[in-house]
Amino acid sequence: MFGRLRRRQADSEPVTVAVNGGLFSARVRDEKDQPLSGARGLMVNRRTQRVTEATADEFGLLVATLAPGNYTVTISAGGYRPVSHAIDVLTGDHAALDIVQLLPDADLRLPAPGEWELDPDHTSIQFVARHIALSQVYGRFTRFSGSIHVGERIQDSYVEVLIEAASIETASEKRDAHLRSADFLDVERFPHLHFVSDRFGEGSGDKWHVAGNLTIRGSSRAVNLETSYLGLQTWNGNRLGAIAKTELHREDFAINWQQTLAKGVVVVGSTVEIRLNIQAVQK
Repeated sequence: MFGRLRRRQADSEPVTVAVNGGLFSARVRDEKDQPLSGARGLMVNRRTQRVTEATADEFGLLVATLAPGNYTVTISAGGYRPVSHAIDVLTGDHAALDIVQLLPDADLRLPAPGEWELDPDHTSIQFVARHIALSQVYGRFTRFSGSIHVGERIQDSYVEVLIEAASIETASEKRDAHLRSADFLDVERFPHLHFVSDRFGEGSGDKWHVAGNLTIRGSSRAVNLETSYLGLQTWNGNRLGAIAKTELHREDFAINWQQTLAKGVVVVGSTVEIRLNIQAVQK
């Protein structure tokens, strides 16, 4: 779908434009006319093929400074059909598309009701933690099992995952041994991490909010997974895909070990980012 640019009048609103450049903006809305934060804008210069990217803010406003020229602008968001426009950018001017509405992608089908089992060969459970405020440590769990029960109403679905605590890996044998010890996961006393969801909430496009309880070291806390549904494919069975993320504070699970360097810098950060890449097969 292509549309022509609607240019703002010079006195419609104050804007700041870089020297030798022009300003482009668009206000992105969903099918309910609500701001679509996180929508992605891809601006391709037709002559040079140079690509500029921008992301809509929480108000759905997408802004980019561009070199003068003719552009194809494609605006997209997960779960929505992309929209393309042709625009002309002039030096010292503001080119605006005003309201760009994205409509749901009808090809993004939801999974059929029933049991879908996690495929461990194509699923990953990863985490990221901060080390001495300088770098990030990346790790994963290599042994786990789980299933997704898809309800007749998708909102009635639930997920259960069981993770072997001793399968933690961070590419360092010494560090892995410490993480398995009583200072951290205490795998001898608590051999598993366990997550059970109790709520599926539908967001916009491909976004879902999966809430439940995570148990680590015998302590259970509420966790909310920001989830993006990737759709269905057929390969050695019917498969669904999703990605999800959340943040945990390890002190919430009684993982309190810490060392402090000079000036109060901690060795291990309190916040741990969890990243899930999920592929499940229909049983």
